[in-house]
Parts: sequence; structure tokens; C-alpha cells
Amino acid sequence: MRKAVIALLLLFTIVAFSQTKETYHIGILLDNQAPELAPLLDTLQDEIKAVVGEDATILFSESNVLINDYNVEKATSNYRMLLNNNTDIIIAFGVINNEVISKLKTHIKPTILFGVINNDFDYFKEESLTSGISNFTYLLTSQSFKKDLNTLKELTSFTNVGIAIEEGLIDVLPFKTIFDREAAALGVTYKIIPYSSSDDILNAITNDIDAFYLASGFFLTKNEISQIANKLIEEKIPSFTTTNINDVETGIMATNQSNDNINQFFRRIALSVESYINGQNLSELPVLIEYEDKLTVNYNTAESVGMPIKYSLVANTDFVGDFVNVLSEKKYNLLDVMKTVVGENLSLQSSKKNILLSEQDVKTSKSNYYPSVTASATGTYLDPDLAEISNGQNPEFSTSGAISLEQTLFSEAANANISIQKNLLKAQQETYNVDELDAIFNVSNAYFNALISKANLQIQSQNLNLTKKNLQIANQNFDEGQSGKSDVLRFTSEAAQNTQSLIEATNQLERTYFTLNQLLNNPIDYEIDVDEAELGEGILKNYNYQQLRDVVDDPKLREPFIDYLVKIAKENAPEIKSLDYNLHANKRSIKLNSSGRFLPTLALQGQYNRDFNRWGKGSTPAPVLNDNYNVGVNLSIPVFNKTQTNINKQIAIIQQDQLIINKGNIELNIEANINNAILNLINEITNIEISKVSEATARESLDLTQVSYSNGAVNIVQLLDAQNNYLSAQLSQITAVYNYLLSSIQLERDISYYFLLHSPEENQAFIQAFYDFLQTRN
Repeated sequence: MRKAVIALLLLFTIVAFSQTKETYHIGILLDNQAPELAPLLDTLQDEIKAVVGEDATILFSESNVLINDYNVEKATSNYRMLLNNNTDIIIAFGVINNEVISKLKTHIKPTILFGVINNDFDYFKEESLTSGISNFTYLLTSQSFKKDLNTLKELTSFTNVGIAIEEGLIDVLPFKTIFDREAAALGVTYKIIPYSSSDDILNAITNDIDAFYLASGFFLTKNEISQIANKLIEEKIPSFTTTNINDVETGIMATNQSNDNINQFFRRIALSVESYINGQNLSELPVLIEYEDKLTVNYNTAESVGMPIKYSLVANTDFVGDFVNVLSEKKYNLLDVMKTVVGENLSLQSSKKNILLSEQDVKTSKSNYYPSVTASATGTYLDPDLAEISNGQNPEFSTSGAISLEQTLFSEAANANISIQKNLLKAQQETYNVDELDAIFNVSNAYFNALISKANLQIQSQNLNLTKKNLQIANQNFDEGQSGKSDVLRFTSEAAQNTQSLIEATNQLERTYFTLNQLLNNPIDYEIDVDEAELGEGILKNYNYQQLRDVVDDPKLREPFIDYLVKIAKENAPEIKSLDYNLHANKRSIKLNSSGRFLPTLALQGQYNRDFNRWGKGSTPAPVLNDNYNVGVNLSIPVFNKTQTNINKQIAIIQQDQLIINKGNIELNIEANINNAILNLINEITNIEISKVSEATARESLDLTQVSYSNGAVNIVQLLDAQNNYLSAQLSQITAVYNYLLSSIQLERDISYYFLLHSPEENQAFIQAFYDFLQTRN
């Protein structure tokens, strides 16, 4: 019994001892400090704690985070300080720390060195798989200046590049040797831009360089990067950076770095710490980190500096930016395009000429009541023998002249023509109004198509980036044996298809700009852009979306609202007004060919004659009178006109019936169009709300599926379904407002009343008229 108790106590002691975790203090050595570095250090510390987990207790202390400020002596002092305090593991970052630590032959405490060490430097042998030095490892990245400069050369074909490097690094690392070699290989020149602050870089950006390379910029702040990027854009100089995508999003043109790189770096450091804690010597750990080169380009910066992206690079390029046309010479909002199309559209200008032609027809019809005066002169030569025996009546030579006058006093045909032409003029004016309303709708449609195309381009770019990320996960799963090669091939195929979709989306946006330029009478290649259209913002601030939604959403209000809109549409419709004027003209034609045909035509006629000269044989004796005149009145009544009058009357009656039928058809179309427009509005109002939920849900589902796929819990089909569902949800969400506004514009076209082209007072009166109409129904 006693032995059993002793054994049990020993067992408890062993278990308790095995559950006691060791504590490790980790010290960090840095070359410099910057505000952006703090969150990265927090991320690194969290990653180490998460990876080590329950194996040990990891402690970080601010007193063990030491900065050398690019001073070699201080870096040596900092390193010795960590050797002499309670630090158990040393993590060193930066060129200066690299200069100090890489030269050591022995390491008293386990040391992990990383940062600013790549294939361009020969501190460590590139072919080495491990450090081979006890208590020491380093991380060597596949990043290189050579790759970056080659990519920049391919993008821009530069000849002289400015390379910015921190002053503290130039004397430590052999940058000149490296860049001399690479410049010679590329057949270019370069100049080093040493800097201690961003002002040094800004002052060095001049027109003697045609490209810029930020070879060392980890400690530059976001604001400093923004200033540098803006200066480069102003000077039209393309740029490249060794830093991450955040700086490209800020305005630098391109980088080969991925956001995943820093995470991969931190994970490797954490795994190295875990390996040491678990008993493995750092000398045995792999040193090389293979990065996948991923070119990321800021779309807006590339356009601003005049660097078109080659389609051959699209498949391997990620894009950031909002796809705004930074080269645009004119940026239109919805009201701009509506107003501009009225004054500039060529089709409308041509249609307006038809009004002028109709005005001339009216003038022509009125001219029938204007007098017609004709002057004539005559010279005569007569046979001398005949002239001689005419006793002075017909001389051999004579000249004479006459003036004749004709004036219509009354004509039923002329009166009818005047009335008909006036009505046809008014009808032509209404036809122009139809063309104007159609042109405003067409340009609004083109405007929203441009917005939808911009949104689609943005989403297709994001979808391509997402596919590339999924491809990366598939490659990792394949390497770890969690999935087959088929997944990698499937995502490779998806990436190719997404690339094609991105190219098509880019060209579609260009086509919408071409259409807008055509409608606005701009040169087809004129650089334009369109403002976002957001409900309650900008020119749509007074667009009472909620009030309209409440009306169409309420079944009790919807029916009377439709009746009111139909009533307004029929009153406003220029198509109906044009037909009414044609009917008036037609009725006048019928009257002319009915009772009007028995009305007489009364005209006044007169003529004055004068002999100017006479000579030769028979010119004597001279006549007593050399001039004379006559005046007459002509009255005529058509008695029989070969049945032409009756035929004209029957034609007019048939035309009248046709016009009445067309009017009825238009009224039916108006009713159908308005009912359809209201249903479309209801659909889009619902879509606005539902698409928000759908997009958020699809995003969350994709994130979960992506994690599950990376863990081997779901297959590729489920991940593709989640991605495609998210793509569809994004397109629905971002275009929902545009489709709603386009449906509203369609309704406004149907009622021939565009709210944006009327004052707030007029629009309020329109709404108030509906409530007055509602009262009359009750």
C-alpha cells in the first residue's frame, strides 16, 4: 500500500514537472524606428506567440527593443546589451545589424537575422540551405534589385534611373557594385539618390531621370511616400519600389512585393523560434524564403505618368486604384451630360433644322397673299417692207416695256395651306421635343453604362487578384499533399479566363466613353471621366429616394400614383401633341376638299405698257399715245376637277383615321411603359437593400470557404462556387443604385419630365399635385 502511494506521488510530480512551461525573453534589434513599424512589431510578436502556443511562455519587453539609428558602434553596443541581460533569443533586423552580426563566428545566444538581405548581396552563400553556424540562422529572400530593374525596364524602357537609398546604408552595403553591374547588363545609366529625409528625395527628382527606384524605403512614413509619389506623378516619372503594396496604393507606380510576403516572413521567424524552443539548433534551419514575384501596379499612377499597361503583363499583374481616368480633360456628372447633350448633340441640331424648314413652309404659305410684280422689256425688229406699209403702227425698230401686277384677294386653298403649315410647324416642334427627350435618356443611359463598366472593371480586377490568391493556396495545398495537381490547373485556367474578362471590361469601359463622346459631340478619343452617382449626395442630394420608395412600396398609394403618372404623361407627351397638331392640319385639309371647294378665288390683275423708242421704216407718223394700262378682277370657282378633289378628301379621311389609331396606340404604350417602369423601380429598390446583405454574406462565406480549402476541409468546386457567388453579389450590389437611377430616368422619360432639369420648387409642385390628385379620388 505504501509503495502504491509513493508511486502515485512520483507520477503526480512527473506530470506537474512536465506541465511547467519555460519562459523565453525575446529581444529585438532595429536599425531605425518609424510609426508604421509599431503595428508590424505587434503582428510579429502575436505570430510568434501563436505559433509557439503552449510549448513555452514568450515575453517581449520594450526595454529589449533597441534602435541603432544606422550607427555601427551603437548596433554593436545594443547587441552586447542583449547578450548581458535576461534576453534568451535575439531577433535582428536591418542592414547595420546585419553588418555587425553577420561577421560573428560564434553566437552566445540564439540569433535570427533578417531584413535587407537578398540575392544581390554576398554576405552568405546563395547555395547554402542552412547557416551551418550554431545558435545562428538568417533569412535570405529571393527578392533582388536585378529583378526589379528588369521589370521596370520592361514597363518603361527607361534610360536613366534615379535610385534612392538611405544615407546610413550606402557606406555599409556595396550598392554601387551591384547597380554598376545591373546597369551595364540593361544598357542604361543610373544615379544614386542618398537621403536622410524625404526632402532629399523630393529635391533630387528632376527631369534628368526618366525613372525612379526606391531601393530602400522601409522606414518612410505614408505621408512621405505620398509626397514622393505626387512629385513623381507631377514630373511624369514612372516609379518602382522594394517596399510593399501599401506604398503602391499610396501612389508609387509598381512593386514586385506582395502583401503575403511580410506574413510569410513573420511566419518563418515564428517557426524558427518554435524550432529552437523544441530543441532544434538554429544552424539546421532553412535560410531561403522563396517569394513569388507578383507585379502590382497602381492603375491611376501608370495612366498619370503616361505608361500604358501591356496586355501581355495583365495575367501576372495585380492592379490597385479606383480606375478613374486621371487623364480626363472633362469629368461629367449626370446633370452635365443632360445639359450638354441638348446643346451639342448633332442629331438634335439636325432635328432643330427641321423646325427652321417648317418655318419656311409657313412663310411660303403666307406668301400666296403677297403681290406678284413682274417687269419686262422688249426689243423688236420687223421686215422693212411690212413696216413701211403699216402706216406708223409697226416700225422697223422698236423698244417697249411693261409692268404687271397680280394680287390674290381671297383663296380658300391659300387659307387652308396657311393653317395646315402652322399646325405642321407646331407638330415639328413637338417632334423635336421627342428627339430631345430621347437624347437626354440615351445620354443618361450611356452615363450609367459608363459607371457600371467602371464598377465592373474594378470588380473584375479584384476577382482576378482573388483567383491568383486561390491559386497560391492551391499550390500550397499541392506542396503539402492536401490536394492534387488538378486544383492548381483549374485555378490556372480560371486566372486566364479572369484575365480575359479584365481585358474585356477595360475595353467595354472605353466603348462607353466613345458612346458618350459621340452623343456629346466630343472627339471620339477625347479623354473624359464620369462622377459617381450616389443617392443623397451631390446633384442627387434633393432626389427624394425615400419618398418615392414609400409611395411605390405602398399598395394603397401605388395604384393612384400610377394613374397620376399616366395622366401627367398624356398631358406632357410631345408624341401625342404632335399627333394632335397633325390632326388639326388633317381636319383643315378635309374641310378644304369638302365645303371649301365651292368658295371662289378672287384675284386682282393690272398692267402698265410703254413704248420707249421707234425708228426705221414705218416709224412715222408717231402714235398719239406712248403708254397705256389696264386693271382687272378675276373670280374663279372650280366646278369639276376630274374627281381629284374627292380623292384628296378620301385620302385626308384615311390619314385622320390613321392618326387617331396612332394616338390611341401611343396612349396604350404610355400606360404600359409606366406600369413596367414602376415594377422595375420596385425591383431595384428591393435589390438595393438585398444586394447589401447578399454581398456581405457572400464575402463572409468566401472567407470561410477559403480557410476551409486551405485546411483541406472543402474541395475546389465549393471554393469556386463561393468565389463566383461573391463576384455576382459584388456586381449586383455595386450596380443596384445605378440600375435604380436608370429605371427612374426611364420613368421620367415616359412622363416627359426630368426632375434634374427642373427647379426644386417645380419638383415639389409636381409631388403636391399628386397629393391633390389623391384627394380628388377620395
